[in-house]
Amino acid sequence: MSEIALEARNLYKVFGRNPQQAVKRLKSGETRNEVLDAGTAAVIDASFTVNRGEIFVIMGLSGSGKSTIIRMLNGLHDASDGTITIAGDQITGIPAGRLRELRRDRVSMVFQHFALLPHRTVAANVAYPLELKGMAKAERLQKAEEILALVGLDGWGDKLPSELSGGMQQRVGIARALAADTDILLMDEAFSALDPLIRREMQEQLVELQAKLQKTIVFITHDLNEAMFLGDRIAVMRDGRIVQIGTPEDILTDPANDYVEQFVQDVDRARVLTAANVMERPRPVVADNAGPRTALRQMRDSYMSATYVVGRDRHLVGIVTDRDAVKLVRKGETSLASILKPVPQSVDEDEVLMNLFIPSVESPLPLAVTDAEGRLTGVIPRVTLLAALGPGPGATGELTIPMQPMPATMIDEVLAEAQNAVNAAAATDTTASAGENAEEVR
Repeated sequence: MSEIALEARNLYKVFGRNPQQAVKRLKSGETRNEVLDAGTAAVIDASFTVNRGEIFVIMGLSGSGKSTIIRMLNGLHDASDGTITIAGDQITGIPAGRLRELRRDRVSMVFQHFALLPHRTVAANVAYPLELKGMAKAERLQKAEEILALVGLDGWGDKLPSELSGGMQQRVGIARALAADTDILLMDEAFSALDPLIRREMQEQLVELQAKLQKTIVFITHDLNEAMFLGDRIAVMRDGRIVQIGTPEDILTDPANDYVEQFVQDVDRARVLTAANVMERPRPVVADNAGPRTALRQMRDSYMSATYVVGRDRHLVGIVTDRDAVKLVRKGETSLASILKPVPQSVDEDEVLMNLFIPSVESPLPLAVTDAEGRLTGVIPRVTLLAALGPGPGATGELTIPMQPMPATMIDEVLAEAQNAVNAAAATDTTASAGENAEEVR
């Protein structure tokens, strides 16, 4: 089981003159609008857990409550009701001094508009959390330079923030948060102020950093494509409530209600769905110790011109074609080894669909999908690949397969011819054996 780094239980946040009354009424079933006379309910009964080492994305439109939640997670807003725990330590309803300690040691934050100190150098900005912890100046500046190199800003430590581009300034913000070396990294619309190309670059860099550092990240965004790209899991919010929590694939393929379904209509599926999400059971498939007649029968039954060949534990070892198998049958050979060809294309289970089009075009068979150990786990026909990106089943027609299979009647004739040869050989052996027995009796 995954270790829980952060847990929120039944969180409420009401702004106004009587938040406790508003919470009580909300719990009794009144709506957000019905309690406006007591206060504005920004967050209503929100519960979720964040596992250690994951990127947990909270997303929703303006006014959905997502930014209020992240301010509750770092103690900037007190919860009107409910609890928040970080690594087992509750941060709701505790004294201000203890809250400051937890915030300093357990939680760091990256803001939308960078929030850098303009009069300090880049290195001094990154080193600021270490200064608050009492680290010596030389040590903290050395640490800052190491982290700047990690985010691609090696050599920029002596510059002022005003000398950097927006994307570089946000990297400084990330570096400062990393320097604090806290359990939780909170990112509030961290990339939304950047130009689209820079924003995409920052998203990719965050994924790369996460692969190296395995931080626990709570990321706030209103951009569904960003949420789908970054999130291990996503919480979708509407009007202060969390309406669905799931993986990007869950949100995209199994929306909880009409609101989520409408929300995901325009998402870039090619960047979200993976080969494992759309692959089908591999067929035909034959074992490497099977003979050409077995391979031909598999191809005939599947109306395919070739078949994948797997070894022990379903490790993918190659392909054979129907024409090559026919030649072996006519020669009377029983091993596929001489006609085994390399697999033209295969992809990993975790590869996103946008990277599958060229391999799919270049593969004469439905595209092979393998796991980390090279085992064949599925195949993706081209029509399935295109249908996965469209509005649903039936969105595409059949595609022409480059390698046309031999007619089934021709394969049947070859197999029958081989069987007749075997029967004739067996009959000859039987007659010869009977003659030898008769000679012995005489």
